[in-house]
Amino acid sequence: MTASPHDGNSDAPAAPVAGVEHDPAPNPHATAEQVEAARSDTKLAQVLYHDWEAETYDDKWSISYDERCIDYARGRFDQAVSGQQAAQDDLPYGRALELGCGTGFFLLNLMQAGVADKGSVTDLSPGMVKVALRNAKHLNLDVDGRVADAETIPYADNTFDLVVGHAVLHHIPDVEQSLREVLRVLKPGGRFVFAGEPTTVGNFYARWLGRATWETTTRVTKLPFLASWRKPQAELDESSRAAALEAVVDLHTFDPTDLENIARSAGAVDVQAQTEEFAAALLGWPVRTFEAAVPAEKLGWNWAKFAFGGWKTLSWVDEKVLKHVVPRGFFYNVMITGVKSD
Repeated sequence: MTASPHDGNSDAPAAPVAGVEHDPAPNPHATAEQVEAARSDTKLAQVLYHDWEAETYDDKWSISYDERCIDYARGRFDQAVSGQQAAQDDLPYGRALELGCGTGFFLLNLMQAGVADKGSVTDLSPGMVKVALRNAKHLNLDVDGRVADAETIPYADNTFDLVVGHAVLHHIPDVEQSLREVLRVLKPGGRFVFAGEPTTVGNFYARWLGRATWETTTRVTKLPFLASWRKPQAELDESSRAAALEAVVDLHTFDPTDLENIARSAGAVDVQAQTEEFAAALLGWPVRTFEAAVPAEKLGWNWAKFAFGGWKTLSWVDEKVLKHVVPRGFFYNVMITGVKSD
């Protein structure tokens, strides 16, 4: 859920397209040489990493476009704008943009939840835009898409009523510049909502848990009696190459107060940050990493029920108990909303 070169930042509307045939083609299999070159080029790394993940991203992160994820996306939106009644009064927004859309998870589910009528998706990764548009078509949603850099959004001033993003800001080199662009393309009074961004403290323990789970799982499955639980070595090697790019594509973590200050500095008003997932993240990261390390056919309905049920239960504990006693910076996810002044 990212932010390529395009035709620049023009005041004229960029012609939306129904597909990505005029944009760069996806490159889902980065070579070792390309990965090495990407270590010193963060935007190349963004393209390679997210093109590699595009076709399997929804499965990897248990993303769907049914009631489960519709409710999740709407829940993130509602929590981000909590206490700002105007955000609910404006529903549905006429036209919304998702920045760093990935497979379209956030915007497409928000549209299904009645948050917006029309949508546009942008991402630095051609592969992600391709999948997002395919998902929108399957859902019969009115969505166009562009391969685009989040720091130079290829749409005219005052185009959108709402801009959203999920796990995108931490990939963008200049977050403040990107938020200035968001405010430029928003209509006066328009709102942005970004969710799923890592806090500095949360990222520390999540990464540690992920690395420990990956190392343990890939070592234990070398034992002969667990061989059927081990993915083919070629898949593990490709996963390791992609994981190596995470240090290049994951550019930022955020203190919630600092993120609020960045948004205000960009020109936003009515800015507020909220955080979520503390206990839920302590379970979620090992679960997600384990799922990525073993063959999918080994994990059935009971596993999915455990993973989702456990996350949901711990999220309730976070919301009802821990948010009242744990500093907000200790939670894993931070979300931010703000408005373009009239």
